[in-house]
Amino acid sequence: MIHSMTGYGKSVLQLPTKKVTIEVKSLNSKNLDLNARMPSIYREKELSLRKLIGNQLERGKIDFSIYVEMTGEETSTQINKRAVKQYIKQLKEIVDGDETELLKMAVRFPDALNTEREEIDENEWEIILTEVKTALKNIDIYRLDEGKVLEADFRDRVQNITSILEEIIAMDPERIAGVRERLQKGVEELKEKVDENRFEQELVFYIEKFDITEEKVRLKNHLDYFIQALDSDDSNGKKLAFIGQEMGREINTIGSKSNFAPMQKLVVQMKDELEKIKEQLLNVL
Repeated sequence: MIHSMTGYGKSVLQLPTKKVTIEVKSLNSKNLDLNARMPSIYREKELSLRKLIGNQLERGKIDFSIYVEMTGEETSTQINKRAVKQYIKQLKEIVDGDETELLKMAVRFPDALNTEREEIDENEWEIILTEVKTALKNIDIYRLDEGKVLEADFRDRVQNITSILEEIIAMDPERIAGVRERLQKGVEELKEKVDENRFEQELVFYIEKFDITEEKVRLKNHLDYFIQALDSDDSNGKKLAFIGQEMGREINTIGSKSNFAPMQKLVVQMKDELEKIKEQLLNVL
């Protein structure tokens, strides 16, 4: 069961005086890259939030946001009446103006408005934290659904490589026979008498250099292991990527040893399927 690193989760909470929206977005990344945005009142909770998000999402480029929209009549900003009156009094000493105009000028001066620093309400925060967990649960569901799509694609491509490998196995005797025939023809063209026993020994040595038996067996084992990893309970993209690298190693060796055009064409097809697997593995958690 694999999870994609691409996902989106959202939760909206309506409190008596404010509307709180929590959003979590994620893209693929080798490690955890978390960017958190939230009102200053909640900054003291940022470290614990980062730990919670990191434990839940593990890897990926994560954008986490808390948006607050005030819906009530409460405000933390108050007019400093005493300061405003003093400013108006001083302005009158300078200019004889309309009271309203002087007031407009006075409220622009320093200390005309007092903004009280809000203190976090722990009960309110517990409610918000519950919604954060809901958003994380939603993104986890999204990631799982995306992972199912990736898994289906991986299984199809692994099956394609397996089918091509079976073609290569069936073709291999023809390839070896062709190698033997080319060597014998080359000797005949030299018009030299050769020791048959020595020739057979050299032929066996030469053919062994092009033998791909071990590569075929190892590639089949890697393909089976890849499917086993897909069937496991955990989602380990790094493990799957490592198996993919090993598959590529065997496919490349088969290609370099084959020395047979029809087989090399099949190797190209396997490489194409494997490249598509590797591209998608970048998105696996």
